[in-house]
Amino acid sequence: MQKQSVKEKIIETASRLFYFEGYNQTGINQIIEEAGVAKSSMYQSFRSKEEIAVEYLQRRHTMWMGHLSDYVSVKKSGKEKIIGAMAYIKDWLENVEYRGCGFQNIVTDLPKGQGSIADQVLLHKNELLDWVREELKEEDYNIEEGDILAKEIMVIVEGAIILSQIQKNSWPVISAESALRKLLAL
Repeated sequence: MQKQSVKEKIIETASRLFYFEGYNQTGINQIIEEAGVAKSSMYQSFRSKEEIAVEYLQRRHTMWMGHLSDYVSVKKSGKEKIIGAMAYIKDWLENVEYRGCGFQNIVTDLPKGQGSIADQVLLHKNELLDWVREELKEEDYNIEEGDILAKEIMVIVEGAIILSQIQKNSWPVISAESALRKLLAL
């Protein structure tokens, strides 16, 4: 078994802490202590907590989009994949006990002056929007119709995620899926 690098220990620890406890509530010293690394080793890998958060979000984005893609890969049409995404979101939220979206959570907890973190959040949400647009292209919407519809879908999806977090329940995602079925005429 390969020994975990200092960088990996820090990212693994910070990822858990940022997601479950919050970015502002997590301090560098807590990350160092829980990762079991020396402060000097941490600063050789990362210059700041912000840099750690950027890496966390980049990895979270890759993981989340990969899981979404795998989850809906058995669906035939773009519309079915979009509806399938709601089942993925429901399962994911239940598995994390409705902790919500790591991107939504961190951006609402972000102090001023940490633009690189906000940029990663925007990148993730825009790539998810692009994924929806691509799935809608399969359905022969023209570019303008597809763009408008994709943005409406994103509002429904993002609203369902945050409301599930607030309610600690799946009903918002189930309701969002129903709304999407109507919107997509499924």
